[in-house]
Amino acid sequence: MNTTTLSNCVSPPTASKRPRTVLIVDDELPAVANLEWLLARRPHWRMLPSCRSSEQARIQLKATPADLVLLDIQMPGQSGLEFARELCRQPSAPMIVFTTAYDEHALSAFDIFALDYVLKPFDDERFDRMLRRAAQMLELNQQAELNGAVHDYLRDRAADEAAQAAPLLEQLVVRTASGLERVSVDDIEWIGAAGNYVELHLAGRVVLHRTTITAIAGRLPAQDFVRVHRTAVVRKCAIVGLRSDSDGAPAVRLAQGDTVRVSASYLKQVQTLFA
Repeated sequence: MNTTTLSNCVSPPTASKRPRTVLIVDDELPAVANLEWLLARRPHWRMLPSCRSSEQARIQLKATPADLVLLDIQMPGQSGLEFARELCRQPSAPMIVFTTAYDEHALSAFDIFALDYVLKPFDDERFDRMLRRAAQMLELNQQAELNGAVHDYLRDRAADEAAQAAPLLEQLVVRTASGLERVSVDDIEWIGAAGNYVELHLAGRVVLHRTTITAIAGRLPAQDFVRVHRTAVVRKCAIVGLRSDSDGAPAVRLAQGDTVRVSASYLKQVQTLFA
């Protein structure tokens, strides 16, 4: 049986042309007004609504991610340093530049990997130097992400084409602590990538098998399984819901309770299951 995988139906990733976004987080209105005035004169940057606290910024960033956050340090409630540490733990953290009147926090700021530390008051030249550095870093990061995405696309495309020539899987022979075991494909609820292995999620247990997610995905019956992410394949009948996870990303909810993230590349294909 010949199957067509999703990577045969999409184009290679391309660079995004969206404008660079910047968020001001500062509780001092004169400082906010000055930053907004400076940014308004620089059309390559799009300002998000300014925030006066980390709480407001958290809500704003959840609604609209920012490329760059201009962050004051001394603020009521959570300090800028504490908020920056929180942001750095996120998967797609924005770049952070501290704008402050106090220089005693500079070492702590760079411990958080802040891009810059700009002391108030600053002139146009200093502000422009900071923005140029931020733009350069964004371009480098974007190119690195694009190169990685293209590499993944080409690798998956080659693996899919090779898999099409192979017969569909009915069972797998996996090595467990007690020896070799036959696992029926009919017993697999979903499969997740785990380095050079895949995790076979069965009823009540997970079994490791040495292969790649792309190699196995191309040999599963298309009428039974759907690719939801470059790291996951799910049995269609196991999906009971589509929702946002704790980070706001789409995810499918499975009958046995697991939640599996859905990437943008596969979202439309998953949505058709609920049509």
